[in-house]
Amino acid sequence: MTQQNADRPNILRPAAVEGDAVGEPVREDDSAAANGATSRDDRYTVRSVQRALQLLEIVASEPQSGLSLTEIAKTLGVSKSTTLATARTLTAHGILRSIEPGPRYKLGTALIRYGELASKGNALGELCLPVLRAVSSATGMTARLAVNQDGYPVGVERVDGPGNVRFHAPLGQPEPPHATAAGKSILAMLSRERVAEVCRETGLTRFTEHTITEQETLFAELDTVRRRGYSVDDEEEVMGVFCVGAPVFDHQGACIGAISVTGIKHDLPSWRIAEIGQVVRAHADEMSHLLGGPAFAEVTARP
Repeated sequence: MTQQNADRPNILRPAAVEGDAVGEPVREDDSAAANGATSRDDRYTVRSVQRALQLLEIVASEPQSGLSLTEIAKTLGVSKSTTLATARTLTAHGILRSIEPGPRYKLGTALIRYGELASKGNALGELCLPVLRAVSSATGMTARLAVNQDGYPVGVERVDGPGNVRFHAPLGQPEPPHATAAGKSILAMLSRERVAEVCRETGLTRFTEHTITEQETLFAELDTVRRRGYSVDDEEEVMGVFCVGAPVFDHQGACIGAISVTGIKHDLPSWRIAEIGQVVRAHADEMSHLLGGPAFAEVTARP
């Protein structure tokens, strides 16, 4: 969570694709490859991305047996070499999968995860918005809901606090779990093995002088989160900004995400942070109740 206009690296920023003119307009002489898209509204369309999405739609039209490279190329209206390059790229990212003999292409399992995340995010956002408004009102801070994407917090809803201060909190983007309150709340509910994997994946990137960059220090911090029921980002992602979060559980008792509040640190005493933590914890329990899930105390009381 950052203040408006404060930049931080995107830990999952996708690499640029070589040979792609990002943002290059679709020219009228490329209409065959772009299914005739020549309108003024399409002038900023990236051709390779549009082609990949069209290929995805074509494969989705035949979900049972899949489609061969020749069938896809014919429907797409481009060469087999171009189709092969696009299909292989989508397959490498799990969007498509190839099956033998053939190969024939079918929809990939990554789409299941994306679909589940989108479904959870939309449903949770609508269902839990009243709770976010309540915790924002109770604390006077900006409140957010983030879903658990395999250990990474992904914001799906936000309620701005009162006053003129606004925080730049992009929704739908994975954030560094080790440096955010929502992230630490989620990590605290994962196995030690998975937390170690996340540490390796992120490299425990340093954002400020307060960021936790040692795995054992993070483990100790997560023990504290489990003991008190809430997490704190004490200027660990952005200097001058603090966040307090707590995990949310579904009807199966699984941590599906976390809520958090964000404010300016100033000279805030530790007792006030603890007070806010209890408020956030109570509202997270309320959110869990809405989802048919247990309260934090019930989860941590289990053997």
